[in-house]
Amino acid sequence: MAEPWSPTTPHDHEVLQVLLAVRAFSDAMDRMYGGMKDEMEMNVSDLSALRMLIMREQAGAVVSPHDLANHLRISTASTTKLLDRLTAAGHVERRPHPTDGRARIITLTPHSRRTFFEHFSERLQAMRNVADRYTDDELATIARFLSELGDVLTE
Repeated sequence: MAEPWSPTTPHDHEVLQVLLAVRAFSDAMDRMYGGMKDEMEMNVSDLSALRMLIMREQAGAVVSPHDLANHLRISTASTTKLLDRLTAAGHVERRPHPTDGRARIITLTPHSRRTFFEHFSERLQAMRNVADRYTDDELATIARFLSELGDVLTE
């Protein structure tokens, strides 16, 4: 299958190179998470749920089962099964919502957080070493670019 478009200007060529690099990076992330899921004896959805919970936790946000279902784009029934698995494995806890007594939130257990970072910390340090090679202005541009890419992919 051919590329979606062919570059006709030098700028088009550079844009294509960036998009190819993004695709290669995405493939590398898939391989990394594939290895992590095997190391942690989880399926893809379970690991994706843990990643989402860690990201939201770091942002200071609470996560409901509904938030998790929306993020993973799975049904409420599938979310219940996923949470049952993660709870039984000691990765998450269902707790009362801090402000809405009728609702529940999902939190990581200390065991899960520790296990995730044991598997991810070496890779995270390697990524940090790459990021340290760039100036603050370059990093701000990269962060904005990646954030905007994420936005258009989740719309």
